[in-house]
Amino acid sequence: MSSAVVVLPGDGIGPEVTAQATRVLEAVAEKLGFSLEIREALLGGAAFDAVGQPLPEETLALCRDADAIFLGAVGGPQWDDIAVELRPEQGLLGLRQALGLFANLRPVKTHPELVAASPLRPERLAGVDIIIVRELTGGIYFGKRGRTETTAFDTCEYSVAEIERICRVAGRLAQERRQKVTSVDKANVLDTSRLWRETATRVFTTEFPEVQLEHLYIDAATMHLLSRPADFDVMVMDNMFGDILTDEASMLAGSLGVLPSASLSASGPGLFEPIHGSAPDIAGRDVANPCGAILSIAMLLRHSLALPEAADAVELAVRSALKAGVRTADLAATGGDQPVGTAGFGEAVLRHLSI
Repeated sequence: MSSAVVVLPGDGIGPEVTAQATRVLEAVAEKLGFSLEIREALLGGAAFDAVGQPLPEETLALCRDADAIFLGAVGGPQWDDIAVELRPEQGLLGLRQALGLFANLRPVKTHPELVAASPLRPERLAGVDIIIVRELTGGIYFGKRGRTETTAFDTCEYSVAEIERICRVAGRLAQERRQKVTSVDKANVLDTSRLWRETATRVFTTEFPEVQLEHLYIDAATMHLLSRPADFDVMVMDNMFGDILTDEASMLAGSLGVLPSASLSASGPGLFEPIHGSAPDIAGRDVANPCGAILSIAMLLRHSLALPEAADAVELAVRSALKAGVRTADLAATGGDQPVGTAGFGEAVLRHLSI
């Protein structure tokens, strides 16, 4: 077996967490005896500084030819004043669109060792195991937009086909889990949401009749996600609602630093990244939590390289490190007797990695 993975360290803490994630991926390849080619490329602010574009053509070409892509993080205040189309985030949006990465999967699972990091009471966190499926290439982030001195507009638009394909992703995931999907919309106000609800109802009724479908308005969903999080299994929603709800859901796990994500297309390489931002205030200090980045490698192994046993092993290694008391600074409130930095956490995971 031979696999090519493009690594995009990006900005801020991106290079630091990427270094630990890459170490884990290389260790898996060595233990399993497969050939791994890692190609590093520029994206985001680092790319703008180097070549004047947040998504260089060379980077895009490498990504198209890869088996999988890993991203650290993009963005930072030093790029706040440049033109919108050149901002670091546009590099990531452009990559998602160019590769057709329409399905963003964000698992949220509570670790018993980390419940003290969440603002919720421990009894509400018992049994939380959710996958949020976010439509990633449509909606308001990609619609027509404009601005004058006194007005501005952003257009949200969805097609039936876009809604169908993201609902099918959610349906297939639910079949492998607890067979329940919650579709989130604002159908009492928005036409796009009314189309979303009608299409979701038809898809699940005709194609996934064994899956229980629940509809929630986005405002209700934000409340129920905190009041009854263990009731949710798979949640599916549009681009903007998914952006908001996944950050809220991170509080169930206690820290943005522990959560991974995968962005998948109908065919072609997937993009895997921790859900946290570039955190420029802590960049270069060896304090960033690489847990989400390492767990994103597990998703890469599962979804792009078809190595589910290796993915399980990486996830187990992370859990074992946490059970052993290994903690980065953002998790200090959860106890543990082994405070470590970014590199130290990566080393702990490697010590517990068994394949």
